[in-house]
Amino acid sequence: MTIEKTFVKEGIRESEVEEYLATRFDRADYSHSEIQRTPLGTRIVVFAHKPGLVIGRSGRRLIEITEEIKQKFGFENPLIDVKEVEQPFLDAAIVARRIVKSLERGLNYKRVINFYIDRIIESGATGVQVEVGGKLGGEKARNFKAKKGFIAHSGDYAETLVDKAQAQAMLRPGIVGVRVMIMLEQPKEYKSLEANEKIETAAKKE
Repeated sequence: MTIEKTFVKEGIRESEVEEYLATRFDRADYSHSEIQRTPLGTRIVVFAHKPGLVIGRSGRRLIEITEEIKQKFGFENPLIDVKEVEQPFLDAAIVARRIVKSLERGLNYKRVINFYIDRIIESGATGVQVEVGGKLGGEKARNFKAKKGFIAHSGDYAETLVDKAQAQAMLRPGIVGVRVMIMLEQPKEYKSLEANEKIETAAKKE
């Protein structure tokens, strides 16, 4: 097997593992996982807001999931570590899944989105943008986008400072896509600019 085919095969397997873990740890506010190869086997780091629901009593659930991953995906000596996501409102994947659950319960999409946008900003984000698209309470498909604060859409800041995630809500009229973008902190240039503006304002007052 060529190197290219090996990478493609591994990429598909990792996507399948991600989907599997998201389903199994849905109640734990699952965020994402990282798969690391080590000389002793495969280390899978699971990020979730409620790690206790991942581990289970006396670690039983973790042992069960580890064995399932070994049998289902063919990993040798898989080892699962669990890390807590302390700020769920600053994790795009968790927010996207929470929005999906709210939509599937029949809540108004505008109220749901505005609620999470406010919580995200209150948690310390520089900016947030949430988009939904699909049949939202009617026969015709529509798109709705709400934004607050500053969001970088391109360049290095968009790659390093913006957490992004997508999810799908299964509603009666059809599938609704949800996309969340969270700007976790301000670029250094903006911080310096704000500091200079404050100094200039203070100087004018004096």
